[in-house]
Amino acid sequence: MWLMDSAAPAQGSLPGIAPAFEVRMPAAWTLPLVLASPHSGRDYPAAFVAQSRLDGRALRLSEDCFIDEIFAAAAGLGAPLIAARFPRAYVDPNREPFELDPDMFAEPVPDYVNTSSPRVQAGLGTIPRVVAGGAEIYRTRLPFQEALDRVERCYQPYHAALARLVAEARERFGACLLLDCHSMPSAGAHLEGPQARRLLGPGGRLDMVLGDCYGSACAAAVTEAAERALRAQGYHVTRNTPYAGGFTTRHYGRPGTGVHALQIEINRELYMDEAALTPRPYMETLSRHMAALVAALGGIPARALAA
Repeated sequence: MWLMDSAAPAQGSLPGIAPAFEVRMPAAWTLPLVLASPHSGRDYPAAFVAQSRLDGRALRLSEDCFIDEIFAAAAGLGAPLIAARFPRAYVDPNREPFELDPDMFAEPVPDYVNTSSPRVQAGLGTIPRVVAGGAEIYRTRLPFQEALDRVERCYQPYHAALARLVAEARERFGACLLLDCHSMPSAGAHLEGPQARRLLGPGGRLDMVLGDCYGSACAAAVTEAAERALRAQGYHVTRNTPYAGGFTTRHYGRPGTGVHALQIEINRELYMDEAALTPRPYMETLSRHMAALVAALGGIPARALAA
């Protein structure tokens, strides 16, 4: 069952929608894993939609559609899954708390705001300026208080809950592996040149990317186990190219403390119609394969994860 994180003050909510996230807890927590789906949220506040120059479908282009469903078997296998309900276009929890484009706001932003990161420059900060594909979201500039409210209502509660899950896993098992679950557009899932031929063969098609921040976010045994499990299922897999891991992977991945973080990106073309935003029949098979991945990661010996 889906459980709300009820611990005050970190529950969080969207205007007219509660809660801002959901946690699916296993009946018995038996694996040293936590799964996160930060970009599958699809509850769009009415005020946000009214602020936007885009229609509903265009706003959804930033979603990692159905990723929370694809990994839903985790709880039955013994690991919790946290999923944001707020959409990525509204606030992106895979960023620093305040990576913001100052040109989005009606007044100067405070000095603590990171205005120069590559994500901000691309329009994809904590409060995104554009959706995937580059279309501008807003009709007018926002008051900075809007950013503060979204971070307080959504971002901070989500990360407070995720941090609690990670800490509890480490306390229970002596270590924790956080699997941060994402999807990638098929347009960005192709490699070219000698690298593609070496890694993927002549077609250059990329099914999945494992991001471990070039080995700094998790033990080598974690990435190796994930890659082995995925390749055994017939998928074309690369490491760190073109996605090495976002804020979540960098922030939580501290192998020296027994906390490991691995990001997975799945090519949307495998399981959905990207134009219609609807699932394809293969999603059922993919979900079974991701359950097998979770089981494989849960089978990593504890000594390989402990600090």
